[in-house]
Amino acid sequence: MPERAAADSPTPVAARQGPPHAPGRLATFRAFLRLPVGLMWQRARHRTLTPLRRTAVYRKTLGQAQAAALKCYPHDPWPGNTARAQALLRHRYPFAGEVLESAAPPWHAPEATPAWRAELHGFAWLRDLRQLNTDAARRRARDLVENWMVEYPGPRGRAWDPAVTGARLASWLGQYGFFADTADADFRARLADSMMRQTRYLMRVLPCGLSGAEHLCAIKGLLYAGLCLQGGDPARRQGIALLERTLPEQIHPDGGHVTRAPDVQLRVLRDLLDLRATFAGAGLNAPRSIALAIESMTPTLKLLRHGDGGLALFNGSDEGDRDSIDLALRRAALKTRVRGAAPQTGFQRLVAGDTCILVDAGPPPPPGEDARAHAGTLSFEMSEGTQRIVTNCGAKPAGTAWAEVARTTAAHSTVTVDETNSAELLTAGGLGRRPASVMCRRDEADGAVLLDMSHDGYARSHDVRHARRLYLDAAGGDLRGEDVVTGPEGLAVTLRFHLHPDVRAGLIQNGTAVHIRTPDSSGWRFQVAGASLDLGESVYLGEPDQIHRSQQIVLATRTNPHRTIVKWALKREGV
Repeated sequence: MPERAAADSPTPVAARQGPPHAPGRLATFRAFLRLPVGLMWQRARHRTLTPLRRTAVYRKTLGQAQAAALKCYPHDPWPGNTARAQALLRHRYPFAGEVLESAAPPWHAPEATPAWRAELHGFAWLRDLRQLNTDAARRRARDLVENWMVEYPGPRGRAWDPAVTGARLASWLGQYGFFADTADADFRARLADSMMRQTRYLMRVLPCGLSGAEHLCAIKGLLYAGLCLQGGDPARRQGIALLERTLPEQIHPDGGHVTRAPDVQLRVLRDLLDLRATFAGAGLNAPRSIALAIESMTPTLKLLRHGDGGLALFNGSDEGDRDSIDLALRRAALKTRVRGAAPQTGFQRLVAGDTCILVDAGPPPPPGEDARAHAGTLSFEMSEGTQRIVTNCGAKPAGTAWAEVARTTAAHSTVTVDETNSAELLTAGGLGRRPASVMCRRDEADGAVLLDMSHDGYARSHDVRHARRLYLDAAGGDLRGEDVVTGPEGLAVTLRFHLHPDVRAGLIQNGTAVHIRTPDSSGWRFQVAGASLDLGESVYLGEPDQIHRSQQIVLATRTNPHRTIVKWALKREGV
């Protein structure tokens, strides 16, 4: 496999255009007004009451724990990261794509991003220290938990955000056997006291305008506490009621998560598997809704995997950890076939021979669920066996230098019109203007698959509609595409095909075609009609904590008075 070059440019050439007009406060306010009324009211109420909840008087109302003992604690099966654990022992904190170093616990690091703070205060990294399973790792975990309890006896800042609080409760209880079971009685009593106060806080504030995976994370913490802590029955009952309401809202009938992000699909499935196991560990039957959600989400997670076992790069997702994906599927214990389509969620999977095509063929997530949504409508990814060939650029955590650039249409393998994003990217997260109508029709015959798709994301801004047809033959060696742009004359139209950093591409036939070579020496030929062809630099953000240079095929033309048609083909050599 060729060595990859790490990208060092502060701005990725792949998507240098960025958002042409950075939406300001007015657009952000418009996005807030698009929220469902109930969600809008909950968020406004939570923000209004937050200053009151941070007072010493309110902290006293959270009371004291009645007992230091736990009824049980969950078994956490997920593997940790030993490299990150070693960094934590050296007082280095590698969270959310950035690394901060501090001799003291960096709870108040002024340079930290919100995503970094959420990961720090969520304590999921206790799993990494557990992976080492040494006395030094156990002491480090205990010291950091002890210090946090002193610093944060009540609601304060990012540390007590409901989703972060739920994550912390689940982490403390899930790793209790590692860092607390052998501690002295005084530590365990103070730990139980802190957990009970955090539980009471969650009971008072939820649902507080949370949505998607964050809402489920908070509910998971509440249910863990309700199942494991003495006196937790009220929390368990409330958690079940919240869960029964949110799962139908979050999980589409086809098993896809409402955020349309493959990594969120995995995260939610993991949370549900953990809840199912924790109910069983407490000697109770889990709500039937958990089993139904697991049954529907598992085949859709399989749909969103490439042949290398990693996830597709849609809507803020990276490749993910393959071991965790495999473990989630084993724990689900369902013998289900891979779905070819998730029509309500809006994903299509075309498979023939060793070739796999994954397509974003649905509208963006609705307001309130679109915090990480990308402007990548009708983008696709292609892999052959375990080798990715055509990709999207990927994603990085919010607040990092690459995060917003990766959300642009130009960072996806799709069509860009007039150097403008197909959905308006709000600086605070979420979308303003967006495609309202995304159509997809699938036809199959004799092993070949044809997708006929369109979207109106450029209708309001440019009076333009984009239609894309993808055809994959039965042998998997012939992928053909046709992109049609209908609208005013003279607009720039750019088609991008981002290539994985492990493949190499070069112009051939006097610059009229591209030859693509994969590491196993299989070759593909790219040809086009109706647009100029060039090769450019790109960037690949699909691996966590890594940035790689890559290449992209760029097709360029301008709109005709009526319909502009660009046809292209990607064929395996010898076909």
